[in-house]
Amino acid sequence: MNAMNNDKKELSPQQRQELLGALKARFEKNMNRHEGLGWAEVQAKLDADTEKLWSLNEMERTGGKPDVVGYDKKTGDYIFFDCSAESPNGRRSLCYDRQALEARKKQKPENNAMDMAAAMGIEILTEEQYRELQELGNFDMKTSSWVKTPSDIRKLGGALFCDRRYNTVFVYHNGAESYYAARGFRGCLRV
Repeated sequence: MNAMNNDKKELSPQQRQELLGALKARFEKNMNRHEGLGWAEVQAKLDADTEKLWSLNEMERTGGKPDVVGYDKKTGDYIFFDCSAESPNGRRSLCYDRQALEARKKQKPENNAMDMAAAMGIEILTEEQYRELQELGNFDMKTSSWVKTPSDIRKLGGALFCDRRYNTVFVYHNGAESYYAARGFRGCLRV
């Protein structure tokens, strides 16, 4: 996809068309993720919110392959998760948050997961959301993904990440300042 316009958080007509085409194709190919939902209703919501469309483009641009995984009847929101087979390639080698990034004395990563998610207009998946995603398929078989860490753990310097090995979803801990080429993060966006 083409570079985005950071100032307005709007896509060009061509970017918009490319993104909607990719989202529609993924939606139709993976109906098991959103049984009973129709693309026309999803697209109508996307057409009404250019900033959310920009955020979905950021998810797509960084390798997340976002797709609809649910619908909230109370709010009328469609819920998108990153559904790439492995942790999004354009969001790896990140420590957990700004505090962790600033704590590193040497070999700092370029960014951190929490700030990058905020800049993209998305939320990092919680452990519960990560487990919901894993009910829809097998994800992170070779990589891992940071998940939203409870404040009690974060205050002590730790952060949580998850992956799938041996047909089981595991949650682990690491120092929040750590980063690895095979660890990124997955996001959630409500539209």
